[in-house]
Formats: sequence, C-alpha cells, structure tokens
Amino acid sequence: MIKPLGDRILIKIIEDTEQTSGGIFIPESAKEKPQKGEVVAIGQGKLNEKGEREPMDVKVGDTILYAKYSGTDLKMDGTEYKILSIKDALGIIE
Repeated sequence: MIKPLGDRILIKIIEDTEQTSGGIFIPESAKEKPQKGEVVAIGQGKLNEKGEREPMDVKVGDTILYAKYSGTDLKMDGTEYKILSIKDALGIIE
C-alpha cells in the first residue's frame, strides 16, 4: 500500500451507480467523473513555521467529497485510487 507524505491523503474512489432511480442506464460517455472517495491512508500533516505537524482534518474510513480535477489517479489490483492534498478535500460526507 502507499503511505502519503506530508499533507496528502490516499482515497479509494467510490463509483456512482450506473442507473437512475427511474431505471434508466447511463452510458459511459455521459457519466461525470466521480468526486467522492473513502480515505484509506493519510500523511503525517503539514509542517508549520515552528516545525510542528498540523493535525489532519480527515481520518481513515471517512468518506469525502473532493475537487473535480484534483490529485493523481492510481490503479492497483484493479481498484482506482487517488492521492491528493488535504486542501482538495472539500468536505466529509456523513
């Protein structure tokens, strides 16, 4: 597994369903890029001016919403992941 550095997080991308609530299937070309994922690993946090680590706003297991075109895509063992900076995490989905 990958251990993110600094203020970065590793998320497993959560794919949305391919069918609408009315039963209509959405073709691959019409799908939007998913923007939510489950946090699977976090870095130690950013260093501030005093040399201390700032706490991360998310923890492993959180489901987050992230900025649309952020991060770097990874694929390991057939699963899609994304590594991104904590500043690209927009919110925690509860």
